[in-house]
Amino acid sequence: MGKANILIVEDDEDIQQLVSYNLIKSGFHVTCADTGEEGLQKLQTGGIDCVLLDLMLPGMSGLEVCRVIKKSESSAAIPILMLTAKGEEDDVVAGLECGADDYVTKPFSPRVLIARVKALLRRRAEQLADLAPAEKVETIIISGLEIHPGRHEVKLHGSQLQLTMTEYGVLLLLASKPGWVYTRQQIIDAVRGYDFLVTPRAIDVQVFGLRKKMGEAGSSIETVRGVGYRFKA
Repeated sequence: MGKANILIVEDDEDIQQLVSYNLIKSGFHVTCADTGEEGLQKLQTGGIDCVLLDLMLPGMSGLEVCRVIKKSESSAAIPILMLTAKGEEDDVVAGLECGADDYVTKPFSPRVLIARVKALLRRRAEQLADLAPAEKVETIIISGLEIHPGRHEVKLHGSQLQLTMTEYGVLLLLASKPGWVYTRQQIIDAVRGYDFLVTPRAIDVQVFGLRKKMGEAGSSIETVRGVGYRFKA
């Protein structure tokens, strides 16, 4: 397997150079863009495995760029790591709500940044690897949903749902054990790994987005007050 190609969309030259240096040092290929518009153009050329996206960009904002990436079938599966200038919860929630897969706040440790990138790429590789033995993976059929873990595919009454990595992970976890209650921390641990730090509110945002995409079927995901969530048995 060749080196992964990371697209950095960051208008601050010093940060762009710092991130590029550490990524190259860690064995990655790097492509850089100074604006959101330029980042989308370079993404269209293909070959991008992960996007590091600054939230505050001149012109087209990082949130707008994130939405465009996740709405396109050709790029929706590419993981996005947000670079946020603020550590405020609202900024993080807004980015995750737009479809971002992870985030780091400035100033950040280069070691932590590299670890987060590797974790995203590892999860994506595992999802792609699931495609090979797809025939051996049992499809979950429940409440009008067809969830195929091998294909990383979800259909509702025959129509495919466009879910983010996190939304898919939450749905698969809950639907695999109907009636089983999962705490928010258990969902975080199962979907993102034990090294990922995110607030319970961010999980609430993911569930909200998932319910919205599921329409009436979204009521199958029940809130257990004071505990977490479960898929209606």
